[in-house]
Amino acid sequence: MVWLYLLLALAAFAVALKSTSVALAVVCLLAALGFVVAAVLGLLARRIGSQSRDENFILDPAELHRLREQAAANRAAGGDQPPAA
Repeated sequence: MVWLYLLLALAAFAVALKSTSVALAVVCLLAALGFVVAAVLGLLARRIGSQSRDENFILDPAELHRLREQAAANRAAGGDQPPAA
């Protein structure tokens, strides 16, 4: 979709250069600017989306509390020693 916006921006820019009407040239230049902005925002959204974490790995507060209690119990029982190899 991003590449489509860039092609539309290129087409609008070409029409603006070939037109003899000033009003049409201004409209086409504004359209080209809008398509370029849409393409850049699409690329940014794709990049941010690819770097986000998976929601399945996010712990809820109750699970986090249970894991902390379990770790504290392991430390109190002397479980902080590394496992023997």
